[in-house]
Parts: sequence; structure tokens; C-alpha cells
Amino acid sequence: MYIVIAGAGVVGRNLAKRLVENHDVVVIDIDREVCERVYSQYGAVAICGSATNINVLKDAGIEKADVAIGVMRNDADNLAFALLAKNYNIDQIMVRMRDPEYKSAYKLAGATTIAGVIDLLVEEFVLDIEQPEIRKVYSLSEGKAEISVLTVPKNSWCDGKSISEIVKVDSFPDNILISGVFDQEEDRLIIPHGDTKVKELNQLFLVGRSENITQAAKVLIK
Repeated sequence: MYIVIAGAGVVGRNLAKRLVENHDVVVIDIDREVCERVYSQYGAVAICGSATNINVLKDAGIEKADVAIGVMRNDADNLAFALLAKNYNIDQIMVRMRDPEYKSAYKLAGATTIAGVIDLLVEEFVLDIEQPEIRKVYSLSEGKAEISVLTVPKNSWCDGKSISEIVKVDSFPDNILISGVFDQEEDRLIIPHGDTKVKELNQLFLVGRSENITQAAKVLIK
């Protein structure tokens, strides 16, 4: 994917670090020294300038972006960036929100993921980018625990496997709970036990920390 990140603060830099291994990442920031650091440390392309300036966005390749992420200091700047990204029909527009009063404006601007500054986790954005099959349902205690729903893809290795077989896989994280299985074919929710079988297109309810949910999803859909 081609990803444009507006803002190279702590969150922007960590996103670049996580995503540059598997994606084409361009970071925009007004601080030239920070841009040089992003390039030298992480290998991501860094553009010095304002992410609310259309010419700077064009230099960053906004026309071909699959994902646009606004993590600048001010909501007004992130809102302007989201509006400009929407103009280029970008599928995923993600923003950091500091003031909850901006939430409806962000939605109107086309933001597909809005993360509050208190519970913002880099993993939340990475999850939405790399594991779109997962839908976060609820966040508890400022992101310390989350409930997410993952749809088991067709031809998955875990089709026909029991819950106990799945969680015993070496790479499956220990501190993730599969708390529910929704069978779309039978239109019913199953409270699973160890011997409960999982089928393709079942929806699994996962409970745990965001980063562990990401790891569990990689195991389940590989």
C-alpha cells in the first residue's frame, strides 16, 4: 500500500517505523530536522512542508495514496488534511482527535478511523490498515482491553478446528480470549468451549490488548 502520514511526532514516527517494512510510506512534517531523522532512522520518504498545502501533498504523491493518516498537533490541521484526502477518493482516512467536539466534523470530512488522543494506540491504525477483516467493537480502560470481531476467511487453516486446537498454535498469543462465535449460516451466537469447532465465515469475538489481537488475527487468517 501507498501510505501518506501527516505529522512526524511520536505517533507519526512510530507508525512510519511499523509500516515502512511492508508498505510505501511518505511522512510530511514542517520540521526539516525531524524529516531528516525519519528518513535516516526508518528509511521512509519524508517531505518537509505543511500537510494542509495541496502542492506539498502532491509532492508526497497523495494522488496514488491508499491510506492517509493525519496525526498532527491540531485538530484543525488534521481536519483540513482529511478533507483534502477525501478529494482524492482515498479509501482509508485516519485521524487523531484531541477535542471530541471535532468528531462529527471528522466524519463529514470522510475520516474512516477516528482515534481519541487519550486512548490512541499505534496498533489501532496498524490494525485497520493491515488487518481490515477485524472490526473493533469496544475499548475498555483507555485501550487496555478491547473487544474485536474477526471474520474467518474462506479456505482458512482453522476451518473445522476446535478452539483448543487454535489457541495451542505456538504463535497464538496466550492472553487472548475467544469469547464468542457467531455462525452467520445458522444466525446464532455460540458461547464457545474448548471443543467448539470453528468454520469459515464464522465471526470470532476476540478480547485482549490491541497488539495481541493483531497477532491473533495474523495467526487466524494466514
